Amino acid sequence: MDTTLFNRDGKPVAYIAEDGESIYTWDGRPVAYIYQDKLYGWNGRHLGWFQDGTVFDIFGYRAGFVKNKSPVPVQLEPVKLPRQPAPPRQNRQEPAVKPPSMHYGYSSKLLEDLLERGAST
Repeated sequence: MDTTLFNRDGKPVAYIAEDGESIYTWDGRPVAYIYQDKLYGWNGRHLGWFQDGTVFDIFGYRAGFVKNKSPVPVQLEPVKLPRQPAPPRQNRQEPAVKPPSMHYGYSSKLLEDLLERGAST
């Protein structure tokens, strides 16, 4: 079963596929994946962390949530378009140093922008 990721405004932005790691946008584009607790783009860029249902940027600030972790009401999910074939994953870059603790403040990047960084080369 897919798991929806919502941004800080409760808007559904992307979803984690049933494999528990691949992340797609609603138009079916693969943009990122979860490896251990780290979030990487298909281009190999380290984007942040996925911890306990929350997406954190590389500075440890919240960028997105699964439904039961969202601090705001969530909007209805749109219809998913068919998934596009995923390109080969690029070599993962060395992750940023993980902050000693994650922050409850919001990232300066919207979740959708953070994930798009993983789709571009």
